[in-house]
Amino acid sequence: MKENQQTARHRLRGLRRAAGLVIALITVLGLASVPAVAATYDTASSRTRADSAMDVVAAMQPGWNLGNTLDAIPDETSWGNPQATKALFQAIRSQGFRSVRIPITWTDHQAGTAPYTIDAAWMARAKQVVDMALASDLHVLINVHHDSWQWIANMGTDHDQVLARFNATWTQIAAAFRDAPRKVLFESVNEPQFSSGTDEQKGQMLAELNRSFHGIVRGSGGGNSTRLLVLPTMGTTPSQELMDKLVAEMTALGDNNLVATIHYYGFWPFSVNIAGYTRFDSQSEQDLVDAFDRAYKSFVSRGVPVILGEYGLLSFDVDVNAVQRGEKLKFFEALGHHARAKKLTTMWWDNGQHLNRETLRWKDPELFAQIKSSWTTRSGTASADSIYVPKSSAIAAQSLTLNLNGTTFRGLWQGNTMLAPGRDYTVSGDKLTLTAAALTRLAGDRSYGVRATIQARFSQGIPWQINVISYDTPVLSNATGTAQSLAVPTQFRGDQLATMEAKYADGSNAGPHDWTSYKEFGRAFSPDSANNTIRLTSDFLGSLRENAPVSLTFHFWSGAVVTYRVTKSGDSVTGTTS
Repeated sequence: MKENQQTARHRLRGLRRAAGLVIALITVLGLASVPAVAATYDTASSRTRADSAMDVVAAMQPGWNLGNTLDAIPDETSWGNPQATKALFQAIRSQGFRSVRIPITWTDHQAGTAPYTIDAAWMARAKQVVDMALASDLHVLINVHHDSWQWIANMGTDHDQVLARFNATWTQIAAAFRDAPRKVLFESVNEPQFSSGTDEQKGQMLAELNRSFHGIVRGSGGGNSTRLLVLPTMGTTPSQELMDKLVAEMTALGDNNLVATIHYYGFWPFSVNIAGYTRFDSQSEQDLVDAFDRAYKSFVSRGVPVILGEYGLLSFDVDVNAVQRGEKLKFFEALGHHARAKKLTTMWWDNGQHLNRETLRWKDPELFAQIKSSWTTRSGTASADSIYVPKSSAIAAQSLTLNLNGTTFRGLWQGNTMLAPGRDYTVSGDKLTLTAAALTRLAGDRSYGVRATIQARFSQGIPWQINVISYDTPVLSNATGTAQSLAVPTQFRGDQLATMEAKYADGSNAGPHDWTSYKEFGRAFSPDSANNTIRLTSDFLGSLRENAPVSLTFHFWSGAVVTYRVTKSGDSVTGTTS
């Protein structure tokens, strides 16, 4: 997602209220002049037995998002992705996905005044993309996407025009897809938000939009009379209060073909790597468990299916390396398991970060393998995926904690060679210890970096890879820069940066997010191992006090800690070792 999307998502995480039921009557809005788009679907295909909402949504597991494509602004390729093709959808289906969410932004392809006509060419393209997905044996979910913050957010101050445009939009979409098969679902609005009003008023506005959407689609007839309609909480946030409001709204509608949707991007400090939350710890996992438990109890236990319409890590939109690789894999392994246990249908957010849409290959095959495995089983993991050994001094035995996750530990392998229990490693309960002799052998010549990769194999799931890394404490050098950027020369010497603290001499926290000394990875600082630098960003430097030295503490994954000092004077910034 783009910068404004990222900002909106951070803001929407804090929304906590939605309420009210207001019926919108489109007949009073002058929509009769909106031209209908002729249906081209085989109506016979929509007359098949109507499976229950629970059946249909279960059949959609797992799902994938065609992000930053039809939702891109202003056009399909504006945000760097190629046009969607049938080959793309066939590739997605071949990877095991059963559904695709196709976000669509209508704003730049629609008249801004009544009757808010959608460009025929854009509607035709939307139908073409949906048809390609259907032809690839995928269920399809379409929506009104970035319109949510482009103009729907103004409903508090421009109620009548926003409602009229929203109704006109869905009147045209409903007409275009009236005879689409039941495998096509409609989602009223993506991550709804409103720029003014109290929490109660915002809840009433969302309720009004959802009810109006429901009435328009149901009233359009054809396949829309029983089509599954997907309704979000405010911001698609999985808080109990917001889900309770949506439960009440759905109950009032009295429709068995409704689906609830939420999004989940993880426990926020972990998801963006801020405040020292570098690991997928018990707190991060409990946040996930609690969110999915709430969704299950609120909806699934009452017979209402839930689609996790987007999931991932927020840091992916800033720096894909902000969350350390092993911690990232543990997050997705746990998410897949807990979603499956609570019968949530998951739709992975991919805006081009994960699938290379030119080559149709995964950019990170190991990440996808972990996610795919989580659809059906659990995998064992460990407290870390790296063991750091000193380059020059004697190597000692090191231990990791095994997270069995219901599996049984089977042993360690290097390639096709099994390491010897007792000689190379020992296991006591959940404690795995590699001997000094084994680590010395695996480290080889001890040149900086990964010297060997071994696998911890379990009775099921994906093996856990452990890198044996040779390192020395990183070395930083003096530097000069501007308030826009400072590149700190860094000899990483095999190590990797985990996080950075920033404090003034009086002990107060420096930089943005001054409630914590630990700054946000990617937004305040960013390591660049290829170019041997750590970059301090304009967001960080611009927030510093004038002529007030700031002590930086860099924490590395080996456990090494290195301090540094920066001082801003006007537009000049100096960095010195300390």
